[in-house]
Amino acid sequence: MNIKYIGLSQINGPLVTLEKCRNVSYDEMAEIRLDDGTRRLARVVEVSGDKAVLQVFEGTKGLSLTNTNIKFEGRPMELALSGEMLGRVFNGAGRPIDGLGDIVAEKSRDINGSPLNPVSRVYPRNYIRTGISSIDALMTLIRGQKLPIFSGSGLSHNKLAVQIVRQAQIADESGQGFAIVFGAMGVKNDVADYFKRCFEETGVMERVAMFLNLSNDPIIERILTPKCALTCAEYLAFEKNMHILVILTDMTSYAEALREFSSSKGEIPGRKGYPGYLYSDLASIYERAGIVKGSTGSVTQIPILTMPNDDITHPVPDLTGYITEGQIVLDRNLDQTGVYPAVSILPSLSRLMKDGIGEGYTREDHQMCANQLFAAYAKVQDARSLASVIGEEELTPIDKAYIKFGVLFEKYFINQGFDVNRTIEETLDLGWELLSTLPKSELDRVDEEHLEKYYSAENARAKFSAAV
Repeated sequence: MNIKYIGLSQINGPLVTLEKCRNVSYDEMAEIRLDDGTRRLARVVEVSGDKAVLQVFEGTKGLSLTNTNIKFEGRPMELALSGEMLGRVFNGAGRPIDGLGDIVAEKSRDINGSPLNPVSRVYPRNYIRTGISSIDALMTLIRGQKLPIFSGSGLSHNKLAVQIVRQAQIADESGQGFAIVFGAMGVKNDVADYFKRCFEETGVMERVAMFLNLSNDPIIERILTPKCALTCAEYLAFEKNMHILVILTDMTSYAEALREFSSSKGEIPGRKGYPGYLYSDLASIYERAGIVKGSTGSVTQIPILTMPNDDITHPVPDLTGYITEGQIVLDRNLDQTGVYPAVSILPSLSRLMKDGIGEGYTREDHQMCANQLFAAYAKVQDARSLASVIGEEELTPIDKAYIKFGVLFEKYFINQGFDVNRTIEETLDLGWELLSTLPKSELDRVDEEHLEKYYSAENARAKFSAAV
């Protein structure tokens, strides 16, 4: 029997309080009807005895303590799911906003997801090629991994996200489909239009499901956006057996919405005002990546975070780093020198990379090439630090060789055009050509067999002689 409740006891920002209600559950959906027939959706965010606190999706403007009629639906928020979601655009709450009508649902699922037995997880193997050399070679994205991008305000993370969507591919040996679920939280209208325009112009929109929450949309919708996106991804991956790449931007906007929501509930704040449960809340999102026994599909995540003041110790990137399996860090100094994508190599890593590259996946020399590039670029930083003290003229010939290698590495390997899509073979060959500008005796991370096969000082001189 449905019970309707008339009137409210309190209105506080986006929250309303209802007293003397029975059999109400946390996260339950409710419908609020006003005197003029207007309907609004709300979600139960707190239950204490016979009192329930609800968050109104469309805001509380126009509500009063007496003109509301509330009916609880007896279920959590669910998302209508179908294979037709690819090529469509939805708002943060999963409702279509592209003018093409509602989705004909095959199933509906709770957006909070179902608990996943850790024993049923399959260890991630194989890789997703992004076509971006710095990522593919040095911090390879593995299927089923969660690999965040740590950026700063004003850096080219949106451009990088678009390039990854356009270029990402898998080895499609079993005929499985590959698609992308793109979730944007708190973005401005021009940024949302940029995403849609780029996907449509390059012809990838048909394999993309977009969930857009704009900066002027309700914060409750911002909190729902990643959950709706991941519910769609899980359905396509585990029931349609597709490989799904989920890109979520910007998780900092999500965390700030969570902070505002927590503050309106009167909860005790933690570090920098964020709620004490920020870690577990982020984990509930990031841990929805992976591969499950019994399904040939996978969910891979690339969350994008903008670090306030470029501070990597800020709570959002700090906690994200604990949960995820590596990070890709963008560097402001590289960006200011015109390098795109401005990936900072040394603080970036992929913890699952070693198990998804090499013979049978990428190429047998991949690990050694990556190790040597990391080691050489680390020595570049040491040589530059020394040069800043004593001057470049006073450096040893080896240090000067490393300075030259650093310039070439940033110009040809890290720096890559927005429209340049490199295969893994092209990326590794370029890496060996750059390593060949160094004396063979300096390449101590490579065995003799591969050194003889790939080292060629003559090719390096021919290609880079006029570059420095």
